[in-house]
Amino acid sequence: MSDVETGLSAPLKPETGVGVIEATLRTLPNSPGVYRMLGARDAVLYVGKARSLKKRVASYTRLARLPVRIARMVSLTERMEILTTHTEAEALLLEANLIKQLKPRFNILLKDDKSFPYIRITGGHDFPRIEKHRGKRAPEDLHFGPFASAWAVNKTINHLQKAFLLRSCSDAVFSHRTRPCLLYQIKRCAAPCVDYLSKQAYGELVEICRDFLTGKSDAVIRDLETGMMRAAEQMDFEQAAVYRDRIRALAHIRSHQEINLTGIEEADVVSVHMQGGQSCVQVFFFRSGSHFGNRAYYPSHPAGATEQEVLSAFLSQFYSNKPAPRLILLSHPAEGAGLIGEALSVSNNRKIDLAVPKRGNKHNLVVHALQNARDALGRRMAESATQRKLLNGLAEVLALESSPERIEIYDNSHIQGSHPVGGMVVAGGEGFIKNAYRKFNIKNKETEPGDDYAMMREMLTRRFARGLKEDRDSADWPDLCLIDGGKGQLSVAMEVMEALGIDDVTLIGVAKGEDRHAGREVIHHPKLGEIRLPQNDPVLYFIQRLRDEAHRWAIGAHRTRRSKAIGQSGLEDIAGIGAARKKALLHRFGSAKGVSRAGLADLEACAGISRAMAKKIYDHFNGDG
Repeated sequence: MSDVETGLSAPLKPETGVGVIEATLRTLPNSPGVYRMLGARDAVLYVGKARSLKKRVASYTRLARLPVRIARMVSLTERMEILTTHTEAEALLLEANLIKQLKPRFNILLKDDKSFPYIRITGGHDFPRIEKHRGKRAPEDLHFGPFASAWAVNKTINHLQKAFLLRSCSDAVFSHRTRPCLLYQIKRCAAPCVDYLSKQAYGELVEICRDFLTGKSDAVIRDLETGMMRAAEQMDFEQAAVYRDRIRALAHIRSHQEINLTGIEEADVVSVHMQGGQSCVQVFFFRSGSHFGNRAYYPSHPAGATEQEVLSAFLSQFYSNKPAPRLILLSHPAEGAGLIGEALSVSNNRKIDLAVPKRGNKHNLVVHALQNARDALGRRMAESATQRKLLNGLAEVLALESSPERIEIYDNSHIQGSHPVGGMVVAGGEGFIKNAYRKFNIKNKETEPGDDYAMMREMLTRRFARGLKEDRDSADWPDLCLIDGGKGQLSVAMEVMEALGIDDVTLIGVAKGEDRHAGREVIHHPKLGEIRLPQNDPVLYFIQRLRDEAHRWAIGAHRTRRSKAIGQSGLEDIAGIGAARKKALLHRFGSAKGVSRAGLADLEACAGISRAMAKKIYDHFNGDG
């Protein structure tokens, strides 16, 4: 556990931070705003907001009333930055954005904040398209969601296509079709691209689909049932079967909504459970009266934080880059709930209500979400305990002073020296940290093809030279680096560290054993020499898993680079060759190889290629350019 969490560290020097804060107080206004506390190398320690900056910042000078953790933060403060705002709600929104951007070590942080997928029906076209969408939302488009997973969106779109026959192809494909595609054959598109359906009739399908997605599903299904009965009475059984299939598709969507929120069109249910200094926030999404899935989050926060504090920080950061529903149901009262509701209402241009239900269906939903949060945190703590046990075992094997908090594993990948790529994966107390993975395209042209040592030297130099510029004391600095390779690769890594003046990172090399069999790996340690673990040792399995993940990541990066290179013609390297000229050359000569073999006269005869450009192309492929 870090000193931030426990408050146990070297003796504090609060007078330094207090002096900085008191100096800042002399010029602070009583207006709302956001303040930043900065430490060594301008590292952001904390971002806070206040209704009155002067009163809030002044509270940090009364050390006797501060918790040990906050007192330590004050002691580390070397500078403060202030930004005033018009209202406290505006300050709250700015604070949330800055916390997500800067990730201060003393704030409660929402680690995983990926965007959610939506169903989008595009606007600005006579025949709108239905598709999955993430990111910015154009005002002319219709968006429905969010969904907790891409799988849920894809499955829902699949059934919506069966029910409403809306197109999913791009506008470019749509405009160039001369006959219907396979989706029409399997009854998932009405083929408006070839005028099988009029603009008016297609628009009616879009309207019905929109009604279904906005909560009018019962009315839509009743209309389809009426149409089916009418067609049956008229002996038009083929049309009746079409209605039947569409009803089944919509019924399938509704039947897979595990929970329904009666009487409410849109709401999020947010429950938090805390145990053992960790917390889990479970979010359930309800839109159009149906359950669109749920997702668990594990905020990073110091020991002693309460459910109210965690919820407050979570809500501010979670909705800072995504629309909020009209109603947010909470398991606990959030700290400053009124202000959060006001800020969300401002940013969403509509009234947003936060409530803690005490009885009824809404309360039951909150309890259900809370149970899910409790179960998810239990599973995570069990996994973390296993991971921590492995890290402790690794520390014992390598004679480390303490368990590593961050392990970086490095590997190279290439085929006979072509398209070389280096890969770095990261692991910690909670497993692999995938958003910290990095790829390194080997750029040094002097590196001999297949020179693994030179590739490793370039990768490590780039990674740690940049790390020294940013912040050596941050959580992104590793305790242990595992190099995939034997003594040679380890020696290269040690040379890089020595050249950069780095002596606080333990290096080990992991070489494959005899006949390259798994289980016979040899660990090369700079001080302990060769280490061989029993084949059934859990620590050896752990090291293999780390090495294999780095290998997988590096190979994937290499394949991506190689595929990209295969898709290029070589013409892109010639100045002045754009998309039009490239298309003309490939059309005339059939391939880049054909262009490379063409003579000057042939090149000049190509449409859009001047004499000077023909000479440039010829020289490029014949060694004079």
